[in-house]
Amino acid sequence: MQNRDVVFPLGRRALYDRNHYSPAIRSNGFLFVSGQVGSREDGSSEPDLAAQVRLAFDNLNAILKEAGISFDDVIDVTIFMVDPESKFETIWQIVPEYWGKAPHPTLTAVGVTWLYGFDFEIKVIAKLPEAITT
Repeated sequence: MQNRDVVFPLGRRALYDRNHYSPAIRSNGFLFVSGQVGSREDGSSEPDLAAQVRLAFDNLNAILKEAGISFDDVIDVTIFMVDPESKFETIWQIVPEYWGKAPHPTLTAVGVTWLYGFDFEIKVIAKLPEAITT
């Protein structure tokens, strides 16, 4: 197996080392980003739902920036929500702040029962510009 070309956002490597996964991997012209939650630097959950969603997007954007791209390069999004029936409206009021202009990426939203103490998680695949593909 070839070495993985891992992208680590600034200041978050210890969190990923502790949990034994890569935040993002460049492969064949794409960036595959692990699910991002609204975690603080110490890994704890932001308790306010709106703030947690914003922090999840901020954490995602830090990875995209480290890879030399932005949310405009995202082509596929998967969102996980605990209790979506009661939380969807709050979450969906915040998403447009980060979503950018049309055309928008594809989206799959999944309701789950548990997210390790979080209420929202976002996972994406982005297209890398040819100059930075591996």
